[in-house]
Amino acid sequence: MKYHPILSNLYRIRRGLTCYLLLSAAVASAQNQVKKANKIWFEQPANALAVDSKNGWESDPEWLKALPIGNGSLGAMVFGDVNRERIQLNEMTLWSGSFDEGDNPAASQSLPKIRELLFQGKYKEATELTNQTQVTKGKGSGSGNGANVPFGCFQTLGDLRLDFGTDAPYRDYHRELDLINGIASSSFVQNGIRFTREIFASHPDQAIVIRLTADKAAAINVLFNLDRPERFATEITAFHGLRMFGVLDNGRGGDGMRYETQVTPIIDGGRISSQTKGGVQIEGANAVTLIVTAKTNYKQHYPDYTNANYQKEHLAIIKSAIAKSYATLKDRHSRDFSSFMKRVSFQLENDTPNLPTNELMANNFRSGNEQALYPLYFQYGRYLLLSSSRAGGLPANLQGIWANKIQTPWNGDYHTDINVQMNYWPAEVANLSESHRPLMDLIASLVAPGSKTAKIQYGMQGWALHPITNVWGYTSPGESASWGMHIGAGAWIAQHVWEHYAFTQDKVFLRWAYPILKGSSAFYLDWLTADPKTGLLVSGPSPSPENSFKAPDGSTAQISMGPSHDQQVIYNLFDHTLRSAAILGLKEDEFLNRLQTSKAKLARPKIGHDGRLMEWAEEFEEVEPAHRHLSHLFALYPGNEITVGRTPELAKAVQQSLEKRGDDGVGWTYAWKIALWARLHQGNRALKLLNKQLRPTADMDTKYDGGGGTYYNLFDACPPFQIDGNFGVIAGMAEMLLQSHEDFIELLPALPDSWKAGEIKGLMARGAIEIDLKWANGKLLSAGAKAKKRQKCQIKYAGRLLDVELPAGKRVEIKI
Repeated sequence: MKYHPILSNLYRIRRGLTCYLLLSAAVASAQNQVKKANKIWFEQPANALAVDSKNGWESDPEWLKALPIGNGSLGAMVFGDVNRERIQLNEMTLWSGSFDEGDNPAASQSLPKIRELLFQGKYKEATELTNQTQVTKGKGSGSGNGANVPFGCFQTLGDLRLDFGTDAPYRDYHRELDLINGIASSSFVQNGIRFTREIFASHPDQAIVIRLTADKAAAINVLFNLDRPERFATEITAFHGLRMFGVLDNGRGGDGMRYETQVTPIIDGGRISSQTKGGVQIEGANAVTLIVTAKTNYKQHYPDYTNANYQKEHLAIIKSAIAKSYATLKDRHSRDFSSFMKRVSFQLENDTPNLPTNELMANNFRSGNEQALYPLYFQYGRYLLLSSSRAGGLPANLQGIWANKIQTPWNGDYHTDINVQMNYWPAEVANLSESHRPLMDLIASLVAPGSKTAKIQYGMQGWALHPITNVWGYTSPGESASWGMHIGAGAWIAQHVWEHYAFTQDKVFLRWAYPILKGSSAFYLDWLTADPKTGLLVSGPSPSPENSFKAPDGSTAQISMGPSHDQQVIYNLFDHTLRSAAILGLKEDEFLNRLQTSKAKLARPKIGHDGRLMEWAEEFEEVEPAHRHLSHLFALYPGNEITVGRTPELAKAVQQSLEKRGDDGVGWTYAWKIALWARLHQGNRALKLLNKQLRPTADMDTKYDGGGGTYYNLFDACPPFQIDGNFGVIAGMAEMLLQSHEDFIELLPALPDSWKAGEIKGLMARGAIEIDLKWANGKLLSAGAKAKKRQKCQIKYAGRLLDVELPAGKRVEIKI
């Protein structure tokens, strides 16, 4: 068919335009995919504020749909509601309670008798005597409900509520959390106007910054106020904002910690039409910026935890923040936050993130292979750690920095029989070493009170720690010996001191930290006793954390001599202390000689008749074979005494133990199992557990039967929400891709079959070496390494070991 020249030209133009439009659509689609990567996003608000008539406060079924932001000291949960927005606030140091004298001076008198009874097999009598003499003389943690006892509780700071004075319908709703830049935002169209809201927690300016804008002038009307469930008052400030303040319970019926938070408005156009204790009304603004700041009178300094200058310090923060434009505040925050987050990038071959996060989770539940979800979850874990743990602050607690109650589950404290350690498993390997430092500072702060506990409770040198601690320096045992006599906590938490050095090679830090290792070792040198049957040194009385066994005398017991976990963490501590002394060039002395001798005499891991690694010194029958704790497997992970290559029989025994425990568990149990299976080089099994952890759940109850999973906003469901699962899972994911716990770096040691192609950049190996990996068809395509200092190392892939020389600060392509 022939066309008129003009029609022919029109046809060519139309065809070209069609191609252009298709190309433009493809480019836009690609850009949109990039835009959506590393973002959690939804098409609905969280719809907060379900009222609980029983206690008159929000039961918060929608809190687990809100999006978290934080700067290490301030945190917030952003609901994204349109007409009445709620921003739930936290300040890291806001704790009820006070310092408590929980040590028992009479405890040491009964210790020899308890050990004698245990060695004789009289577990019932030993347990009774332990509960009578070795537990805290105070109220301990209040059995996990310590808000009104001296132990205290991490609490909500309260809520900032924004009422926009309308119930009009809306459309085109979108809310998201940008993990790289640390900004939560929402947008929607209402009454023909596009409204946009942004919120972030700035570390450089120590403030939460909220920005309200519209695409029409004078369209913003908002009333804001502050409240919390108890112990608060409000007043208008000199900056035309609102101040909420109060004092918490010290646990003895008196005044404890003091706090204040302020919201300072900065408006573009419009006016502040009214100011009362009930709130501040803004009308007809083009844009509004709200600066939210907070401060308590807490300081981390034993035995006086009071900062008398907190109000002056707070005022200085406010003046500095409000002197800057919104653009400047946002730029300072984004530069700071993204500088950490951009250190690591991770993607898999079928990474198509153009689905809301809840749909990704649902798809993964069905398929077990939604590859966009895995890198997103990995970066989310890094995001949470950076947001809840920054230099100069407290470490991430059981809920990171986010808690919406007065009585937070388990007090929102620091459990040292797995949980706070797991919080920091990914810190070094995921290239957030700076976030590890608050844990170092907490450990250092526990040396003085822990030395008191060691001396008063046991009559021993060094410093001691049991399974719980708080911001008040609590180091005494818990209320019940079944869990509260976990004496291995000091050795376990001290592992992080060595790991920080191992990854950073920072000798200045190690010199600062060596007294911590030495003090902990000194305690265990006094604590250990010889087993009369073997002559080997054993720890006890102590439980294998929270687990029980059927004793030969017919009783159900937890306390024994020489539980495997204690033996492993003490060996780990002694080894690291000796290695640290050698690195620092310390001369051999009586202490180091005694430490070396005692290390050699420690009872070591044993294999039972059923092929499993033994949890106790004897082969007791477990009360709960599938128990959630895996403490006796410490030596494989996070320790390194057991490895597949160096100790294959023990590694096989660990695998047998894991098989017996099964693949179920609570949130943090899944995390630990993922890491353990990765260390066993079984990536498919690790992925199976990862998918179990990623199953959607809405159950907020504290129950362990059929627990685990992931909430709507990707928080870990223990249940209830505990952040250790978020952190532990990504540490396990890192172990699937990179391991450096032996004398070499191993690449892709536990790559799942379904992760056929992908790329990860910026993971860290011990020795201060940054690693990049790219693979396809399950095989490594390329690898790069960059070392902080010039060194030689060995890199292993697919059974081949390569000697590599790395210059300082220069990326080297690894030829494997």
